[in-house]
Amino acid sequence: MSWFKRENGESESPVSSNDEEKIVRTEGLWIKCNGCRQTIWKADLEVNQNVCPKCQYHFKLNARQRLDLLLDPGYQLVDAGLRSTDPLNFSDVKPYKQRLKKAQQETGLNDAIINAVGQMGPHAVVVSAMEYGFIGGSMGAVVGETIARAVDRARLEKKPLIVVAASGGARMMEGVVSLMQMAKISTALAQLDDARIPYICVLTDPTTGGVTASFAMLGDLNIAEPGALIGFAGPRVIEQTIRQKLPEGFQRSEFLLEKGFLDAVVHRRDMKNYLIRALDFMRLPASA
Repeated sequence: MSWFKRENGESESPVSSNDEEKIVRTEGLWIKCNGCRQTIWKADLEVNQNVCPKCQYHFKLNARQRLDLLLDPGYQLVDAGLRSTDPLNFSDVKPYKQRLKKAQQETGLNDAIINAVGQMGPHAVVVSAMEYGFIGGSMGAVVGETIARAVDRARLEKKPLIVVAASGGARMMEGVVSLMQMAKISTALAQLDDARIPYICVLTDPTTGGVTASFAMLGDLNIAEPGALIGFAGPRVIEQTIRQKLPEGFQRSEFLLEKGFLDAVVHRRDMKNYLIRALDFMRLPASA
């Protein structure tokens, strides 16, 4: 809006075009920490692996960032050709097909999972990383099939399997098809266990619902990042059901470690080295 007009009716702008070029635009360069509520320079946060340098709050990472964090450069993406369908022709606020299309455009992924094979230090591994940004990391038919393929690949190639879980649970827009993935993946993991191939699950914030009730808790080693929400039902649902106030930190990774549900809580900066040391102790079966 102009501050004043000339006598001839022309508007006079308070800022010239040259002045506009000198304005420093800082939008998007700062972010507020959900832990300490302090404002952080975004570049500093990224250098620190998306961990707040002031309070160590762990921000979410996408699936590709997880692979970059854990695997040595040069890893290979596999099992990437699967796409979800709409078996129930489901629609709530919007059709499921539209949700899928939007999530694919926003994440650049076909679904909420990426499989990769590569090196983690001296170990050749198979890694399956979930993408929370894709419909809350929910587990539908494609996620179930992709993880099952990662399990089969690890078993056939005799490579340790690492799954990075980040999910709100089963994708209910696919109905019972989504719930079937719990048994499907668990059965494949039982075969992996029979073959004596190591399986490690890394639980991140959040890991809930049918994912927690199946493969996320079946690892030979179950570890989590600090402060991660892990559970089946959410804390508010539990409070409303039992009509009791839950203890401080309930369902957070430190609470679960104290109660024996986890083997370790590991800071993100130490995660790769921790996994390498763990694999050093896990003996693979001799090749035929």
